[in-house]
Amino acid sequence: MELRDYLRIARRRWVLILLSTLTALGLAAVFTAQATPQYESTARVFISTSASGSSSDAYQGGLFSQQRVASYADVVNGVDVAQRVVDDLQLDVSAETLASRISAAVVPETVLLQVSVRDPNRFEAQRINEALMVQIQDVIRELETPPGRRVATLKATVVDTPQLPETAVSPQPTRNLGLALVLGLLLGTGLAVTRELLDTSVKAIDDVPTLEHLPVLSGLSYDPQVFGKPLITDLPTHSPRVEAFRVLRTNMEFLDVDATSKVFVVTSSVPGEGKSTTSTNSALAFAVAGRNVLLIDADLRRPQVSNLLGLVDSVGLTTILAGQASIDDALQMHADSGLSVITSGAIPPNPAELLQSRAMQELLDQLRDRFAVIVIDAPPLLPVTDAALLASEADGAVVVVRYGRTTKDQLRGAADRLGSVDAKLLGIVFNMIPERGAGYGYGYGYGYGYGPDQATSSTRGRLTWRQRRDQRRQRRQSGQGGRHNDEGATTSAMS
Repeated sequence: MELRDYLRIARRRWVLILLSTLTALGLAAVFTAQATPQYESTARVFISTSASGSSSDAYQGGLFSQQRVASYADVVNGVDVAQRVVDDLQLDVSAETLASRISAAVVPETVLLQVSVRDPNRFEAQRINEALMVQIQDVIRELETPPGRRVATLKATVVDTPQLPETAVSPQPTRNLGLALVLGLLLGTGLAVTRELLDTSVKAIDDVPTLEHLPVLSGLSYDPQVFGKPLITDLPTHSPRVEAFRVLRTNMEFLDVDATSKVFVVTSSVPGEGKSTTSTNSALAFAVAGRNVLLIDADLRRPQVSNLLGLVDSVGLTTILAGQASIDDALQMHADSGLSVITSGAIPPNPAELLQSRAMQELLDQLRDRFAVIVIDAPPLLPVTDAALLASEADGAVVVVRYGRTTKDQLRGAADRLGSVDAKLLGIVFNMIPERGAGYGYGYGYGYGYGPDQATSSTRGRLTWRQRRDQRRQRRQSGQGGRHNDEGATTSAMS
């Protein structure tokens, strides 16, 4: 992974990183607050030979002292010396406990022994260290006095007496919180990277390497307005969502600049990705721009176009294919935009057979002669074969991908389904992009119900707390006059 990948993950998973960091800081703060302060009294002991003589003897004695002093550091750290101090001061602690509070170390390249004693009471730390100095001198004298002699080979001299500590050496709030900050950031970043690697949802087209060559035609971000106003004709012309569909319209126009008539199938991998509203609004964007465009509702299992546009559904595509009505009989006009529409008609028992019939091919040929652009709202690709069959007869398919919900396998499977019938996948439209998403643009999101248990289009049960907050904010803004602000609204697209 490159640096930009980590930055992208941090932008996506910043909440997890923040929570991990705050948790680590909180634990460190609690530990620091509850820890018993420890005071440390320090002293120094000089180890030297007792014999006097020439400079050569002094030099040899210095080397001998350096060899011995390391051993005495271990002796001072042992339990025997600690037991002597306990007995001397009649302390109410065990020798093992006291030994754990004593620290003796050799000052590098010297014969000095630095001895420290820690205790919650600073006066007690000094008192114990003073007693320890006496015991160190006694132990060295006993060990370094050969049998039959009265003078020890080595002697210990206290050169720095035990000092009364003024401040506690632990806990150290700054150090503890600093370490917690670093560990929290590392842990949060690690968890974020792990979640990203385990997350199979699509958030960028290069998440699916086999499809990274596909253009992203537009990015439609989450907008709480869509639940009440799904059509772009109900919004001001400067609305970010309207601009997102202008970008989609422009990119669709340039997919094949030489074609005199273009037929686009708008579909998705699975239900609930917003393909019906995307197809309807893309057709409206063409109509508002003055294009001669037709919208066909070919989702013969869960038709939505008539509900979105407020049109009747008694006569439509199925009645034309059944030979019960002509094209002119089924054509309807959307009053606000002048968009020509053929609704689905009555839901048939055999949708796939109707859509792959010769009558459907002939209908598309006739409609190509009458309209410059034809947008077909088709069912999702994975549950049924209808969309793939339609795409094989059209110029290609535009697949709607719900940001952070559609999985890589689903998108890959949708592309394979189109490829199996030699249908062309023209591009991707990202839908429901959060505010801190991939940066494809602004727009909307719309829940597409598919199946008898999803008759409503409400997706409130799946909204995040931020989306519900945006809905409340939007309702408050609507109550203050419905003012819209498009400052900073941008939509990027790749074609």
